[in-house]
Amino acid sequence: MFAPHKVKDEIVAWIQAYFDKSGPACAAVVGISGGKDSSVVAALCAEALGADRVVGVLMPQGQQHDFAVSQALVAHLGIRGVTVNIGESVDALLSALRAAGVEPSRQAVINTPARVRMAVLYAVSATVDGRVANTCNLSEDWVGYSTKFGDAAGDFSPLSDLTVTEVKAVGRALGLPEDFIEKVPEDGLSGLSDEQNLGFTYAVLDAYIREGVCEDAAVREKIDRLHRLNLHKMEEMPKYRWGPPGF
Repeated sequence: MFAPHKVKDEIVAWIQAYFDKSGPACAAVVGISGGKDSSVVAALCAEALGADRVVGVLMPQGQQHDFAVSQALVAHLGIRGVTVNIGESVDALLSALRAAGVEPSRQAVINTPARVRMAVLYAVSATVDGRVANTCNLSEDWVGYSTKFGDAAGDFSPLSDLTVTEVKAVGRALGLPEDFIEKVPEDGLSGLSDEQNLGFTYAVLDAYIREGVCEDAAVREKIDRLHRLNLHKMEEMPKYRWGPPGF
């Protein structure tokens, strides 16, 4: 039985232990979208380290209709907020590809902003002596709904073993307002929600992950297929091993 208050306390203790070992004076650097994952991670870090050691980085791409939600989260938690608009950087990179004779595919157009955002997070982290938080959850990782070396990167990952349902429960244990917990996630490109893009709800996916139950055979097959295709995102990078084992 999932006990959100207990899990919340365990994650807080885990974050404290990570920073005690990795950098006792370092800050947690969190990319803020205003959605459940970044909200919960930022709140966990604030409880673990204190709000003064959390830097929330807001990274709109040009004009974003939900940007105010990210600003509201920073204000609610009382953490430092840094806004870096990535719109021009993304456009410049895609334009440079076209100038080189490479027309970016739809997948490249979708993934490039996430990778630019991660570059921004590490630039901020290097400046403030920080550690970058990965904000992915198990549900999205399970079906590959993350960008390799984009939002799937980071120095520490508080939520990667929790499903969407469990992340929301931890958010409520933290006392976060429902506006942050239930904000509908969007891909920012197609105007569709994550669930619309996936073709099934997170509730269905979470039940299948935790209980092995999915009554719709077509959905079950799709989840299995996506999981197989995207396992490389969850595994260690393969490397050629040569010579005697090192220390």
